[in-house]
Amino acid sequence: MSIRVMLVDDQLLLRAGFRMVLAAQPDMEVVAEAGDGVEALEVLRATSVDVVLMDVRMPKLDGVETTRRICSRPDAPKVLILTTFDLDEYAFSGLKAGASGFMLKDVPPAELLGAIRSVHSGDAVVAPSTTRRLLDRFSSMLPSSGTEPEHKQLGRLTDREREVMMLVAQGLSNGEIAARLVLSEATVKTHVGRILTKLGLRDRVQVVVLAYETGLVRAGGGAAG
Repeated sequence: MSIRVMLVDDQLLLRAGFRMVLAAQPDMEVVAEAGDGVEALEVLRATSVDVVLMDVRMPKLDGVETTRRICSRPDAPKVLILTTFDLDEYAFSGLKAGASGFMLKDVPPAELLGAIRSVHSGDAVVAPSTTRRLLDRFSSMLPSSGTEPEHKQLGRLTDREREVMMLVAQGLSNGEIAARLVLSEATVKTHVGRILTKLGLRDRVQVVVLAYETGLVRAGGGAAG
């Protein structure tokens, strides 16, 4: 079954370019398009979509608020925020709003296609190290370590799960975490899954965001305390 993709961007030429790339794939089809957030929400009421490629700066309703409204719906499609270097601050807001990741608009086609497939399969598309660099760059948007009370749900985690969460937020992959803690990758994956469940998070991108917001990890990428 093809991955049903929706393009949301106010620039017609960009949508046309993305449409051409996706149309050449046997496992993807563009089933809907919209030029702003308001139109996107209307289209989604009548169209079944798996993945939404979402611009951030649009008229009427921007991509961040549109993402928030989409992700609050039951059985919501996955959302990928599309940004440019000078709009990276919107990517952080988009991740908080529920997006499964972000990409630059000039991403190579192969990376875009791989990201869509990854998101559709339930993974986050932003590499942990990339997420860390984004958060480091805009650390002023986050509370300083130790100045905010920890999220009460963090108390639900075991010591090992907190340790894994800190390493995820520092940009380590499951394999790197396994090597650091002398565990199997399968065990690390199980810990990550339990963290997501206990904290009510969608994916590891949101784990990173929460770890920084609560001061569990400092903006410089290290563990707090």
